[in-house]
Amino acid sequence: MDVRPNGALTIGAFARLSRLPARALRRYDELGLLRPVHVDPFTGYRYYAEAQLERARLVAWLRRIGMPAARIRRVCDLYGSDTATGSADAARDIRAYWAQVEAETAARRDLATFLIDHLSAGPAGEGVTAMSDPTRPTSTSPLGIRYAARSDRGLVRETNQDAVYADDRLLAVADGYGRAGAPASTAAIAALKPSATSANEVQGGDLLNVLAESVERANQALDGSADSGTTLTAMVWTGSQLALVHIGDTRAYVLRDGEFFQITHDHTVVRSMIDEGTLTADEALSHPQRTMLLRALYGGEQPARPDLRLHDVRAGDRYLLCSDGLSTVVAHDSVRGVIATAAEPDGAVRELIALAREAGGPDNIACVVADVVEL
Repeated sequence: MDVRPNGALTIGAFARLSRLPARALRRYDELGLLRPVHVDPFTGYRYYAEAQLERARLVAWLRRIGMPAARIRRVCDLYGSDTATGSADAARDIRAYWAQVEAETAARRDLATFLIDHLSAGPAGEGVTAMSDPTRPTSTSPLGIRYAARSDRGLVRETNQDAVYADDRLLAVADGYGRAGAPASTAAIAALKPSATSANEVQGGDLLNVLAESVERANQALDGSADSGTTLTAMVWTGSQLALVHIGDTRAYVLRDGEFFQITHDHTVVRSMIDEGTLTADEALSHPQRTMLLRALYGGEQPARPDLRLHDVRAGDRYLLCSDGLSTVVAHDSVRGVIATAAEPDGAVRELIALAREAGGPDNIACVVADVVEL
């Protein structure tokens, strides 16, 4: 028997009043944006309260501007809160979101203009596009890098499966996992060294192709064990640019003009859920699949799929490459504080590892810090 709470509206009646299709209401329920006040246990039929109409319309408007589900939920919760500032807080969050959209749109517009000019001039290399920053001012002085690298076992793990390397041409971190994790991370970095040595002889997309081939050789050299593999984040110095190769959840960051931001994208289950709007960054910290990788080097028949691009540099840039033994243990603001204030790369590396150990050191820790300097 279908019994509804007193005063509850059927999904059809609620759809008419809110001017939203019933299928949209069902989708909002699935996303956790607008839950019915009652679902009949026998028929599965949804019922809504008239007081939910305002939230339904707000959800629809926010979906129309492209806001991801997790952020819509936050805005609606702010708006519906009992606090005196709820509406103002919701408006502030929408304003911040739209500012982000406009900034990303401007960046995509600049990149599209660059790509049109770049591709009109001819291909950079077979299979890989060389992408650089079209807004970068050209430096008239020769540049170099000053660097430091260090790895630490941490306080919990019995062995250290992180590998780290830095010299005048190559900056790299790799986070091995499983039975053969340590040799896998070491092999991944070793595979890049010959390419890095000849980086000044190869330019643009050709260098990215060479790096892609090196990573694939490293991938094929691994034993293909189901439980073993490695991540890899590395930058090869060409003398004027850094060629980035990245796969997994090791990370690269840059401090530029006081702003500290990540320049790699985690290849993880939780990152994909955040991108889809079904998970917030805060929820990801405790998600049971937070360590599950979507991409890594693990051998076998499937080819590696690293991210590859050229990154333009500026004198004064400071780069951080690290494993998740730092990025998931030490707060972003704390990492930024060290990167922004440490006088030298070696001091920054030591401070970061100390912070990770002070936070319990639950994982291996690997860090590379490099400064771009005028020679």
